[in-house]
Amino acid sequence: MKTFASLIARLGASTKTNEKLDALTEYFATAGDPDKVWVIALFSGRRPKRVISSALLQLWCMEAANLPAWLFEECYHTVGDLGETIALLLPPPNLERNDTTLSSVIGTLMAVEKEEEAVKKAFVMDTWMQLDKDERFVFNKLLTGNFRIGVSQKMIVNALAKTVQLEPSVIAHRISGNWNPATTSFEALLSEKSSAADHSKPYPFYLAYAIDGEVSAIGNEDEWQAEWKWDGIRGQLIKRNHEIFVWSRGEELMTEKFPEYHALKNMLPEGLVLDGEIIPSIENKPLPFALLQTRIGRKNITGKNLREAPIAFFAYDVLEHNGNDIRGQPLSMRRILLEEIVSAVNYPVLIISPVIEFTSWSQLEQIRNGSRNMGAEGIMLKRRSSAYQVGRKVGDWWKWKVDPLVIDAVMIYAQKGHGRRSNLYTDYTFAVKDGDRLISFTKAYSGLTDKEFTQVDAFVKKNSLEKFGPVRTVKPELVFEIAFEGIAASNRHKSGVALRFPRINRWRKDKKPDEINTLDDLKKMLQTYGK
Repeated sequence: MKTFASLIARLGASTKTNEKLDALTEYFATAGDPDKVWVIALFSGRRPKRVISSALLQLWCMEAANLPAWLFEECYHTVGDLGETIALLLPPPNLERNDTTLSSVIGTLMAVEKEEEAVKKAFVMDTWMQLDKDERFVFNKLLTGNFRIGVSQKMIVNALAKTVQLEPSVIAHRISGNWNPATTSFEALLSEKSSAADHSKPYPFYLAYAIDGEVSAIGNEDEWQAEWKWDGIRGQLIKRNHEIFVWSRGEELMTEKFPEYHALKNMLPEGLVLDGEIIPSIENKPLPFALLQTRIGRKNITGKNLREAPIAFFAYDVLEHNGNDIRGQPLSMRRILLEEIVSAVNYPVLIISPVIEFTSWSQLEQIRNGSRNMGAEGIMLKRRSSAYQVGRKVGDWWKWKVDPLVIDAVMIYAQKGHGRRSNLYTDYTFAVKDGDRLISFTKAYSGLTDKEFTQVDAFVKKNSLEKFGPVRTVKPELVFEIAFEGIAASNRHKSGVALRFPRINRWRKDKKPDEINTLDDLKKMLQTYGK
C-alpha cells in the first residue's frame, strides 16, 4: 500500500507528462503483479464497487477523531475533498502495521460488501489506524471510488511498454475490453491467448487533433477524405461469436442500452468491428444530442424511450473483417469495404457516414460553416492513405470544428474544485439578465489560466455574500464569455435551456455586469441553433 501511495503522491505533485511517465514506469518495474493489474484497472476506470457510503465514512471519522459534525463539515468545505479531509483529521495510527498490498486491501474491501455494517466499520477503522496520512488518502479514494490524477490510458500504455516486451499498440488493445481485475493475472491480461478469447474486446480508438491555423497547411485537397464530425457517442459495433457488442470510447460496454442494434446480430457478417457514432436519428438525419442523454443513464429502456429517441449507428470505418485486423490497410480501401458491408445489410439502424465531396479548401470551408444545420460539430479530415492508429496522433486525422457559440454572463456562485484545485474556488455558476433579475443558466470550471483562477479565488473569498454548504454566493461583478457547442431546450433548468460543453472562453475585464447578455438572447440562440 505504501508503494501505491507513493505513486499517487508523485503523480499528484507533477503536471509534467515525462515525470508522471517515469513514476508509472518505476512502479510497473517494481510492484507485484496483482498490484499492477489493479493500477491498470483503477487508472482506466475499472474501479471496485463502492460498498460503504460517504455518510458512514464521515460518521466513523468523526468518532475516531472525536469531532462534532459542524467542525467536520467546516473542514470538509475548506479542503473540498472527502478522502483528503478524512486523512487529515484522523488521529495518528495506533495499531501494529500489517504488510498490506493494494490488491489485498481491495480484496478485503470487496469481501465485506455483503457483511453487516459493524464488520465494514471494523475493517475501515482498523485499516485507518495502521496507515500513514498518504496511505489513508489513497485508501479513502478506494472507498469513495474517486481517482482523478491526470493519467491517461496512453500514459499507462507507454509506461507498460518500457517494462514488458510488447509494442504500445498491442498493449493498448490487450488492456481494453471486458476484463475483471479481481480474477485476471498480469500475465493473462497481456497475453495474446487471453485477448483472443474475449470476443467482446474492442480496439483502441484513433483520435484526431484539432486544426490550429489554415486548413491548407495540411496538404493538397486530393489527399484527404472529408466527413461530418457528428455530435454523439463515439463507439465500436462488434459482431463476433454470433453476438453483438457495443463499446463507447470511454470503454463502457453499452450493448443493453441500445436494443435497436440487437437485430444486427443476424445481419452482420462474423468477425466484424465497425467504428462510428451512436446518434439519435430519424430517416438518416441526426437528432439533438440531448435526446441521447435521455437514454444513457437509464437501466431499463422503455417503449416510449425507443419512440422518442430512436438510435442509429453512423459507421465511418471498419477495423476488423472476417476476423482479421485490417487497421493497417489504407483508409481508401477500408472505406470501399465499409460501403459494401452497409449496403449489403441494408438496415435503417446502420447508416454509413457520408463522404463530403469538395474540390478546394475554400469550398469545404463554406460547407463547414453549415455544419450545425447538419447536426454536426464541424468536419473530420482523414488522409486517404492512412492506417487506423492507436490514440491521438498528429498528421493523418484532423478535426475542423466550427467556432463555438458564445455569450457573456456574470458569475453568481462559486465552489471549490477537486484534486490539485481543492483549495481554490474554480467551479462557477453563471447568469444572464432577465429584466432586473439574474437567471442562472450554466456551470463551468475550465478555460482560465492558473493565474486567473487564483485571482478569481481571491475575489470570491473577499466578496462572498452567502454560504450554502460548499457553495458561495458572490457579488455579481465578474463577467466572462462562455463558449459552448450547442444549445437545447430544457425544463430541468430555470433558464429553459441546456448548453453542450460549456466552458469559459475568456475573462471579460472590459465589460461591466450590466453589459452581459439577456435571457432573450439565449432564447434567440435556441431558436436559431437549437434542434
